[in-house]
Amino acid sequence: MNNEYGDHMAEQQSSRPPARLRALLSWQVNKANTVGTRLTATRMPLNARSDFAVLAALEEYGTVSQADLGRQLGLDRNNVNSIVTRLEGARRVARATDPADRRRNTVSLTDDGRGYLAELQAATDAVQRELAEGLSDSEVDHLRTLLTKLLRAHPTPTS
Repeated sequence: MNNEYGDHMAEQQSSRPPARLRALLSWQVNKANTVGTRLTATRMPLNARSDFAVLAALEEYGTVSQADLGRQLGLDRNNVNSIVTRLEGARRVARATDPADRRRNTVSLTDDGRGYLAELQAATDAVQRELAEGLSDSEVDHLRTLLTKLLRAHPTPTS
């Protein structure tokens, strides 16, 4: 009996990363990101995640050029083009030639896009609640404040 218990404890320890690793902030943030990504994938298909980012940007910033949209989201221009093309086909965004510079396209949110964004927001909210399980509302607010502060200290370079 004692040997079975020892084998079980050894198995438990061998499946757990070492304490030094678990204590690293970077390791913990990465693991939290992995959990968030996994939870998001269960509620939103891959395309919906990029749709959410584009639609949220258009809602917040209004009509913008495709190039600016890519810069704001940190996306490659080819990726932005394919996302916008898909959303335009579903009538969730409208694309037009920029009258100030005919070489550029501008993108704006449509009413259908606002409705779709609301659907995606509901799925996103559910993921956020699930991710924060075990934390109180004040702890979630505090974590968000700390992560915002951490990310401000290490801004993402813009291209």
